[in-house]
Amino acid sequence: MRKLLSTLVLCLSAWSLTASAADTIEIGYMPIIPVSQAFLTLEDERLARIGIADPELIQFQNGPAMVQALLAGQLDIAYLGIGPAMVARAKGADIKVVASNIVEQISLVALGELAPYFASGDPATAFRRFAADKGRKPVIATFPTGSVPETVLQYWLSKQLNIDPSQVEIIHQGAAQIQQSLLTGAVDGAAILEPVVSISLDRLPDARVVAAGSQMFPHQPGAVLVVREALINDAPDTVQALVRVHAEVSRLLREQPEQAVVAVQRYVGGGRLPAAIVQQALTNASPNFVDDPRRIIEGTRAMRDFQAEIGTLKADVDLEQLFDTRFYQSLTP
Repeated sequence: MRKLLSTLVLCLSAWSLTASAADTIEIGYMPIIPVSQAFLTLEDERLARIGIADPELIQFQNGPAMVQALLAGQLDIAYLGIGPAMVARAKGADIKVVASNIVEQISLVALGELAPYFASGDPATAFRRFAADKGRKPVIATFPTGSVPETVLQYWLSKQLNIDPSQVEIIHQGAAQIQQSLLTGAVDGAAILEPVVSISLDRLPDARVVAAGSQMFPHQPGAVLVVREALINDAPDTVQALVRVHAEVSRLLREQPEQAVVAVQRYVGGGRLPAAIVQQALTNASPNFVDDPRRIIEGTRAMRDFQAEIGTLKADVDLEQLFDTRFYQSLTP
């Protein structure tokens, strides 16, 4: 009997630990400005007030790594690019986009050797002249294949400039690696997002933005908030409250970006970025913090079709299944 009771206690203890682990909400994010809503949501006990206490926070350096986590059953909530979100959904992840974070988030930063060639105003000519003068292709860093920055770069080269992307040597790295490549001059430029843009301009006097997001891929969708369908089904009120908070902090980012500096600084750049850099990055991005998911559906359709065309999206994505706009719609009259 004693042995049976001991076994029962052990089983109940194991069940209790498993249940506790299952109740822990996992939140994935990247330490970048386009997911600033995540950092504000994590501050001031906003999550605790909507019923998410002590979540497990998991940081990633790129979207494809988050896709693997989602496919492995990790992450109940994730702040990631729309490109990886489509890939995850196409491969079977039970996720829904419930809010947008930002649009037109990618810029092309060119360094000293490459930047002067853009003075003529024609980027296609700039790349050709650089290659002719230097005897090599310009080297441009961006996120891994299928990510939003990589897709935007490919779209800009092939659709906007009408040049073969093979005329540029594209290397794929994570955010921290791209920043290091820019600061050490290992590349000629990068298709990248904030805060790397502001960091590069601050530390490299000869760096400049030669193409903004609206030029590279007009109306491009960027980072989004996704939630697992299991969480939506089990706790719709919690998801509704999460979207409400998301809309509130998005408004703050648009209207008072300076009020977000402390929270964002805590998570971006390992917490070591000067406040002035974080504020500059937030100010640059502030007009683009679009939270209504309905506003990015057509841009997502265009991105999906282009990714299918170039082969980075292997399976079709039903946007009707990817988006769940009802939570945001309930916030508006």
